[in-house]
Amino acid sequence: MNPYLDHTVGAPVTDTAVPAGPIEQRWDRRRFEAALVNPANRRGHTVIVVGTGLAGGAAGATLAEQGYRVVQFCFQDSPRRAHSIAAQGGINAAKNYRNDGDSVRRLFYDTVKGGDFRARESNVHRLAQVSVEIIDQCVAQGVPFAREYGGLLDTRSFGGVQVSRTFYARGQTGQQLLLGAYQALSRQIAAGRVEMHARTEMLDLIVVDGRARGIVARDLVTGRITTHLADAVVLATGGYGNVFHLSTNAKNSNATAIWRAHRRGALFANPCFTQIHPTCIPRSGDHQAKLTLMSESLRNDGRIWVPRAQGDTRLPADIPEAERDYYLERIYPSFGNLVPRDIASRAAKNVCDEGRGVGPGGQGVYLDFADAIARLGRAEIEAKYGNLFEMYQRITAEDPYRTPMRIYPAIHYTMGGLWVDYDLQTTVPGLFAIGEANFSDHGANRLGASALMQGLADGYFVLPPTLNDYLARHRPAPVPEDHPAVEAAVAEVTDQLHLILAVDGDRTPESFHRELGALLWDECGMARNDAGLRRALARIPQLREEFWRRIKVPGTGEELNQALEKANRIVDYLELAELMCLDALHRTESCGGHFREESRTDTGEAARRDEEFGYAAAWEFTGTGNAPVLHREQLHFEHVHPTQRSYA
Repeated sequence: MNPYLDHTVGAPVTDTAVPAGPIEQRWDRRRFEAALVNPANRRGHTVIVVGTGLAGGAAGATLAEQGYRVVQFCFQDSPRRAHSIAAQGGINAAKNYRNDGDSVRRLFYDTVKGGDFRARESNVHRLAQVSVEIIDQCVAQGVPFAREYGGLLDTRSFGGVQVSRTFYARGQTGQQLLLGAYQALSRQIAAGRVEMHARTEMLDLIVVDGRARGIVARDLVTGRITTHLADAVVLATGGYGNVFHLSTNAKNSNATAIWRAHRRGALFANPCFTQIHPTCIPRSGDHQAKLTLMSESLRNDGRIWVPRAQGDTRLPADIPEAERDYYLERIYPSFGNLVPRDIASRAAKNVCDEGRGVGPGGQGVYLDFADAIARLGRAEIEAKYGNLFEMYQRITAEDPYRTPMRIYPAIHYTMGGLWVDYDLQTTVPGLFAIGEANFSDHGANRLGASALMQGLADGYFVLPPTLNDYLARHRPAPVPEDHPAVEAAVAEVTDQLHLILAVDGDRTPESFHRELGALLWDECGMARNDAGLRRALARIPQLREEFWRRIKVPGTGEELNQALEKANRIVDYLELAELMCLDALHRTESCGGHFREESRTDTGEAARRDEEFGYAAAWEFTGTGNAPVLHREQLHFEHVHPTQRSYA
């Protein structure tokens, strides 16, 4: 039996730093009560920001604009190659430009409900408030949002809502928002207030006297190990979806920064809450290294269907309307094709499991634009989605204007991450986690177009005043380069790299990653059950032991060595995967993206158990292979009371 299963329960997490008072006033109250650093004194403080996506880029630019010295890192060759650039569909904001009943309150309600009542209300309400400011900030930066004929910003709908609040730039919203943040960051680099380190990966967190004071990093071109010290550290390194090997994430996206911080004392919350996106191009074979996402915005005009009969292999054009099942419109008439992602993904899995899937292996459903083209004309569809249609055609060699797209769910976003309080500070003082790197705003399921909103909210508006408060209250003393904690962190990093290189086995990093990812997808993917999770928890320690016997990494550590990079990340994936499965095993309810087959309603929907699991599970690291300690943050719902989610 895996000793990892014998986890213990520690003290509850109660120090969330949430201000008292009416929820509508908490963020304003927090900003007013925050201590300030005099503008003349800010240039005497150094802040490390790891990551240059929307959250990291926005944070680095804003902190430098305030006057802090920012040292920033990305493992890409340029900040504008961050994975945020891949986001397609849009960004939510409660502007109510359509006058269709939207408001900050409704965005707050939709987000708490869409997260299946597993998010902290105070954080979500702040996100809804700040959303209004984000759009103004981005327009001022020159982000070319789509506009209506009269010149007003245009919006469209996304899943889980009944209003039109998603601002967009065709199918390139993430790219345009990132370029806005990158321009602001570039201005600070040119001004000398941001010191940018590209092609550099964080490999450990330096903790001195219980506070985060720096990082250990590796130059990915030369292999040189360096240390960087500061008064505070901000992690904006994204999510951990690539632990599944096949996901919609960029191949280099990884979990090393947040996992190494977890090993240094930062609690890791809700690791089993991973999102399956329903609108992905189906996998085409074992040769694939990643999957490609088609924007959720396509569900505004595309209709999703499968044949009514099992095993119907006719071409879609040959299947009459009466023999098609528009199953989302049938099961969820109020929301139709715009149900939340977890609902749409499970529904697609169900019809495919019934033998009604389409395409190779029956692992696909149709996303059909024939009705929209007939109603609006091809030119209108091209104006809205032209680049997405072109991308689909290049990948599949099929013309979506003439034949329906084929889609199937895939791993996309991760709602779990480092536990943070209301100030976005982890349980390691001085260490902040923003964007997808933290757990805070999405509960068990992220609504579409909310990731861009959270990343920019955290970076532009939330982190700057809370980090100000931390630095004003603590005034950390300088840490010498030869401090024992610094030398110990460097030694641990170099020792692990040398161990990996010394094995000289017969298996590639890719082979281990592929096997681990397949195991996770099968046992901790779209559906989980007790037996499957226990199988995974039995296999992962064996796979870890095999890794340290058989890993093969050619070359040395003193050069460009991508095999070494990958192997080093797989060490973290193996530990993270184990925690994900344990978290999923202990949470014997179905909730959002976490669907336990033993916990479902009479109609097959997810069945929460609020009285037992109405909390965030924050795990404490106790050593590789050792049982972690579970700390619970009890969630309180004063404004959006938990009910069985219904989108019918």
